[in-house]
This record gives sequence, C-alpha cells and structure tokens, in this order.
Amino acid sequence: MKTRIGIVGYGNLSRGVESAIRQSDDLELVAVFTRRNPDSVKIRTQGVPVAGTDEIEKWKDRIDVLVIGGGSATDLPVQTPKYAEMFNVIDSFDTHAKIPEHFANVDAAAKRAGKVGIISIGWDPGMFSLMRMISTAVLPEGKNYTFWGKGVSQGHSDAVRRIEGVVDARQYTIPVDSAVDTVRRGETPDFTARQQHTRECFVVAEEGADKARIEKEIKEMPNYFDAYDTTVHFITAEEMKRDHSGLPHGGFVIRSGRTGFDKENKHIIEYNLKLDSNPEFTGSVIAAYARAAHRLNIEGQTGCKTIFDIPAAYLSPLSAEELRRTLL
Repeated sequence: MKTRIGIVGYGNLSRGVESAIRQSDDLELVAVFTRRNPDSVKIRTQGVPVAGTDEIEKWKDRIDVLVIGGGSATDLPVQTPKYAEMFNVIDSFDTHAKIPEHFANVDAAAKRAGKVGIISIGWDPGMFSLMRMISTAVLPEGKNYTFWGKGVSQGHSDAVRRIEGVVDARQYTIPVDSAVDTVRRGETPDFTARQQHTRECFVVAEEGADKARIEKEIKEMPNYFDAYDTTVHFITAEEMKRDHSGLPHGGFVIRSGRTGFDKENKHIIEYNLKLDSNPEFTGSVIAAYARAAHRLNIEGQTGCKTIFDIPAAYLSPLSAEELRRTLL
C-alpha cells in the first residue's frame, strides 16, 4: 500500500520532504500546492503537477496525507486547521509555547472531518520531545536539559524574514559551553534560557530600511528572541550567499538522574544529532510520520496527535514480523 502525499508550499522544508519521499518505496508524491503562480515553481520530481492552493479541495480523494510546509509564525496556525477539514495533515509547528493552542484547533477540525492531524513533527519539537519523555520515564528522579546548535533555525530565520524591511535572514542558535560542561558533569542547575543559549542573526535589509528598528524588533520578538542574548549583523546579499547558504543544525538532549534507595548512583542519558541539512532531516522525520498518519486514519482514528501518541512501528515500512526479526 502506497501513501499518496501532497505538499503545501515549496520552501526548504518541503524540498526535504520531497527528497525523503523519493527514498521511500511506499510513499508517493502526487501534487505540490503553492500560493505563487504554479508555472513559476519547478519541483525535482518528474511528472508531479504543481497547482495553486485554490485548487486543493479538488484533490480530496487523491491524497492520503497533506504535508503543510509553511512557517510557524503565521502560516501553520491558519493552514493546518483549515486543511485538516479536508485531509489527514502533518506539520512542523515549532512555537513551543503555543503548541497546546495549536493542538486544540487542529483537533477540533480533524475530528469534524474524520481525519488525523499530526503536529509539531521534526527533531525539536519531535524526536527530542520523545527522548525527553522516555528519559524522564526511565529516570524519574532527575532533570532534562536541551541544547540546540550551533546551527540555523528555520523557524527563527523565517520569523526574522517576515519583519518589514528584511530581504533575507539566517539565525544561528549557539549553546553556552559552560552550561553544557556543567550538565555533562552530572550537575543539575536551574538555567534561564539566556544562560543556556545565545542567538546570532545575519540580516540582509532592504535599501534604506531602518536597521535600528529591525534590530529592535528582532531582539524583542516574543517566543523567539526576547529571552536570549541576541546579536544582529547586517550583511549584503552576496555575503549571505557566500557565507550562509547552508542549513546545518543539531543539538542534544541530556537527562541527568539518580537511582538507588538513597539516590546514590548517578546516570546520564544523552541523545545527539549532527545535521548537514536541517530541512532535509526534518523532512525525513515528517515523511515517516506521514506514513503513520495514513495508517492511523485507516484504522478509524481521528483528531490531532503528537509524537507522543504514535506507535513506533507505524513509522516503518517494515512489517511487525520484520521489525522483530531485524531490529529488536
């Protein structure tokens, strides 16, 4: 059984999903939808049509899962509930503070339509969330720490690009080395966000734009920059292309915990990612969970799900017997 996938939007993340589909024999890309002129969007998969988002409802019976490739700042809060009224959907919503609100909106829409919506899929939120949950269950006496980077955050970069007067932007998240070293020693301090990470922005501004205003808007942006020490550099488009064209990222989740009747034994669990391409890796996670969304809906499940709700076996194209024989 192939899972027929449609993609809304064709930015870096959607291209990563397209690449992941190409590597999976049981997944099939059937259409890409864009708010731009469809004739101006050239995708890499031959024979797959590009259509306007105004055409999307006509595809209700030809798509098993719709991947929503928009940004968390303004796209996904609107698009994911909207399209959950027509399709099984999946997104990478990554504004942690607003996930409960987003979940409720998608859940209501998906249940009305008898569909499944899976939100906040990627590596954080996503795989890191799962590691935090498992580590906490295994070591209930302890504390979790998550460090991101050094790397380009797609969501934060997108948020900066939406500021008036910004042509292009890259945002790097950088762990504070002293904080990392403290946690790896097994200590369990209470860090503020500012003590764990710094943020560095490289911005190409429109000619004549008010750079002071742009910098102020970046540093004061709620949920993105206001809780961090943030440095803003204004550079040329040529410098952006030369020095910041890649999209690397990574990070690690550490849980420091104790066991024993007197908590005498110390344990550290660490899960680490080093990514050459943030969007391609995130797209690969989304593709696996798109497979799961289709399976859940076939079983009759509806409503919104997160990574915590999905059985691990549903991510794999292998049968249960094959999984037990080859991976268990």
